[in-house]
This record gives sequence, C-alpha cells and structure tokens, in this order.
Amino acid sequence: MLDPGAGRTKKAYVWAYARSGFDAQPGVAYDFCVGRGAKYPMAFLHGWAGTLVRDEFKGYESVLKHDDRTGAGCLAHARRKFDELIKVNQSPVALQAVQRIALIYRVEREAAALTAQERLAMRQARSKPLWEELHLWLRLERSRVPEGSAIARAIDYSLNAWRPLTAHLHDGQVPVDNNHIENLMRPWAMGRKAWLFAGSELAGQRAAVVMSLVQSAKLSGHDPWAYLKDVLTRLPTHLNSRIDELLPHLWQPQG
Repeated sequence: MLDPGAGRTKKAYVWAYARSGFDAQPGVAYDFCVGRGAKYPMAFLHGWAGTLVRDEFKGYESVLKHDDRTGAGCLAHARRKFDELIKVNQSPVALQAVQRIALIYRVEREAAALTAQERLAMRQARSKPLWEELHLWLRLERSRVPEGSAIARAIDYSLNAWRPLTAHLHDGQVPVDNNHIENLMRPWAMGRKAWLFAGSELAGQRAAVVMSLVQSAKLSGHDPWAYLKDVLTRLPTHLNSRIDELLPHLWQPQG
C-alpha cells in the first residue's frame, strides 16, 4: 500500500472469509487491513457464530474465545509440514505420514458429493479408524525422533491441534481443510504483481468490496462481467429496500 508522504510503500493484508465449500449458498468476503493481528478477524466476525476452519495461526485463539464458536483445523497445513521435509531430506517418517494422510483424503474425495448426513456417516465408518491409527502412530514416532528436530516439530503440529483437526468427524458440513479459502485467495496472489500496490487504505477496502462481488458471482455460477454490468446499470433506480436482490447469490438478470 502506498504510504503518502513517506516516499515508499508499506505492507497491508487481505483477509478472506468464505462459506464452506459444501454450502449450497456459496460466497466469499475479503477484508483489506493494515495489519494481521487478531483484532482484525475479531472485528470482522463480531456477532458471528459457527465453526471457523483455519490453520494454527495464534491470532485465531482470541477469535474463538466465544461459547458459540468452534475451531476446526486444516489437514492440508498439517500435511504440508511433512511434505516440506520429504522435499528437503527424504524423511521416511514424513513420507509415511503423507501416505497415511492420503488415505484420509481418498475418503474425502468420495464423500464430497454426498449430503452432510451421508458424509458424516462415511467419515465415522471409514475416516475415524484412519485418524485413530494416525494418532497412535504419530505418538509412537514422536517418542522416537530427536527433541527439537524438524520431524518432531511437524509431528507436534498435528498432535497439538488434534481436536480441531478432527472436528470434521463430528459435523458433515465441516471440510477437512481450508483449501477452499486458499483457492479463493489466488486472484489476489495472481493479481498483485500486475496491480503493484493499493493507492491508500480506502482504495484497498474498495478493491476488497469489488473482489468480493466478483468472486462471489463466480461461485454462484454467474459471468462476473454480466453481473457487474447489470448491477451498475440498475443501481441508480433500484430501491434501497430491495438492495439485497443485487447480491451475487440472489441476483437474477433482467429481461
């Protein structure tokens, strides 16, 4: 983000919040912020209740300190810890961990098209035993590896986050990872090399609003150009009391 008067730029952040990939009514909202502390998601999620799928970033601890909120972990992040070790030194323990995790993902691929109730039943029947075996195996391997080693840290990541990592075993609507939202961050990652910077905090916030509409329109199966053109054409005469009709998940083209 440009820093007027300083003759340079400073780092800003985009937070992304989306409905589950299993949700029949998809949507994503982006929040442009000047920092990455816990206060930003706390402010954005004020009044919200539900299950938050996230990685183990410490900033989320404050967000989840509410009785009506539950945290779910991200298996992709746990897997990544082991995958990085395979690429670096061909760790046999890391390789076994990735292979065991692959069995869990195989069940998830089969369960993706099911209803939440059917998905939960499949997870209980087929995934739960895999998770139990993985837990026992990780604890055993942890007792064998050197304290402070990279593989010990990778194992600890999963063991310390075991409860949130297995939250999806109790709710068929909860995904096994947060890859859905990571994919929805790609437009920012791809675009920032072309955009270079936001001109100001307000400009960044406006960009986040537009991107939220564009990506939510795509999630709802709309052509973003047709959606924005229609909405901008109708806005000047559209009743404020019916503004919700122009949201991506409710929008119907005229004519």
